[in-house]
Formats: sequence, C-alpha cells, structure tokens
Amino acid sequence: MEIINRRKRMSSVARKIRREQDKTIGLVPTMGALHEGHLSLVKEARQMCDIVVVSVFVNPVQFGPSEDYAHYPRDLTTDTAVLTDYNIDYIFAPPVEEVYPKGYSTYVNVEGLSNQLEGVSRPGHFRGVATVITVFLNIIRPDFAFFGQKDAQQALIIKRLVRDLAFDTEVVVLPTVREDSGLAMSSRNAYLSAEEHEAARVIHQALMRARESYKAGERSAGRLAETVRTTIEAEPRARLDYVSVADAETLEKLDKLDEQAVLLVVGVYIGKTRLIDNIVINSGTLKKSSTSAKA
Repeated sequence: MEIINRRKRMSSVARKIRREQDKTIGLVPTMGALHEGHLSLVKEARQMCDIVVVSVFVNPVQFGPSEDYAHYPRDLTTDTAVLTDYNIDYIFAPPVEEVYPKGYSTYVNVEGLSNQLEGVSRPGHFRGVATVITVFLNIIRPDFAFFGQKDAQQALIIKRLVRDLAFDTEVVVLPTVREDSGLAMSSRNAYLSAEEHEAARVIHQALMRARESYKAGERSAGRLAETVRTTIEAEPRARLDYVSVADAETLEKLDKLDEQAVLLVVGVYIGKTRLIDNIVINSGTLKKSSTSAKA
C-alpha cells in the first residue's frame, strides 16, 4: 500500500495502471475518520476491481463558514492502519493546495438536484462535493467509484455529474451501514455524547415508523412526513431540520405515493451535531443503482 500526496504522482500511477497493466481501478472517496460504512465500500471495491484507491481528503469547499471544517476529525495514521487490513493499493491523501492550487477558480454545480434538501440547509455544499469529485475523477480516471446510500442526495448528484460530463466511470451505490441501534454510521457520530448517542436512535425509529405506516396502506406523503416529525420531536435532545418525501430518483416532492420508489429523508440536530439519514420505500422499482457515461 502506497500513500500518495501529489496529484501528478497519482495521475501518473493511474495512467500506468490503465495503459500498461490494463487493470480496472476502483475509487472510494472519503474524508477520513473511517468507519464500517466506509469499509463496506472498500470491501466491495476490492471484490470488483484489480486496483483500489481510497482518497482521504477533508474538502474545505463543501463546508459552510459556520460549519465544522476546522474540527472535522483528521487522523491519517489511524485511517492508514485501518486500511492495512483491507488489501488496498493506494491512499490518495493530498493537501488542500494540491487539489485547489493557488488561483483555483473553477467550480462544478449540478443544477436542480443540488438546490433541495441539504442544498437548502447547506448552501454551496454540493458545489463543493461536485467540484472535488470532478477533480478526483479527472486525476484517477477510475472504472468504478463507490458511494453510500446514507448520503442519498449526494449519490444522485454524482450520478448526474458523471452522466452529464461523460465521465467513463461507473457509480456504485451501496446500502447504508448501521449501528445495532439503527443509527446510520457517520464520522460525525463521534461528536455525540453518550446521552446524545442514545437520543440519536430516534432518527431511525422515526423512519421505520413511517415505513410501517406505508406498509399498512398509508399513501399520503404529508401524513408519512408527519409521522417522522412527531416521532423526532418527542425526543428532547433532537431538533428536526427537515423531512422530505420525494421521488427516489429525481427528488421531486410528492403528495401522494403511487408505484414509484420513494426517498424518505431527514436532517436532524442531536444537540449541536447535525445528522442525516434516509430510507427508500418501494425500492424494488428503482433502476439499477449504478450509472456510467457508457450506460
């Protein structure tokens, strides 16, 4: 396993793999603070690809001025030790100036999908995500890139980005990995106190109550959202930012649920920590959960 810090070196290595070795490359983009959710992506990449690259980069462009960029957990030594057990080939861990050189002025914005849900609560966030992913896809040119369903809106945006800009990369989206309590794995879970961690269980509980209501025949998006809202508001340490019931592929808000797959997504503050989660209802109607410019 080699740690690469320079974009030219990473680009050169990836080019040699593609042209001289004719091997497939899988990219797992992360911001570090690795947990089982990330590792599920690494395992899948290892199974599908000849060469696996894990990027570790806390992207300043996707953080707002009042967000936690300065305090976001960073420990490349620990992340490297964790990845040693997963037989990956390269860690791409560039400093900020390698990704955004002096005078950098080009940004990528996926219109429409970026202006909803998280895009409202975190203006500019997805511009930062789309930009850094574009840079990494250009540097590495992976055959496959792996993302988690926990960040459902992000995954949809990256799929659209890959399609619209004709990247020759297939986007693979894997299921959310959860703790025993149902809480979605997240690097930000480390911010929670023991009491807050217990309170955070309410997020998944709220989503599951809505799913059960759907299974019992409820088809009103408003009533499903209200089930989530009242469940979360019953927890004193929780504060709901938003709940949305939307088409799982377009994020179009729904009034009445028909046969399409539905994304039920929430943003919730537990104390000062903001967490997101989602479930897909009627997921059997979803199209294959990967995309590429070749598709």
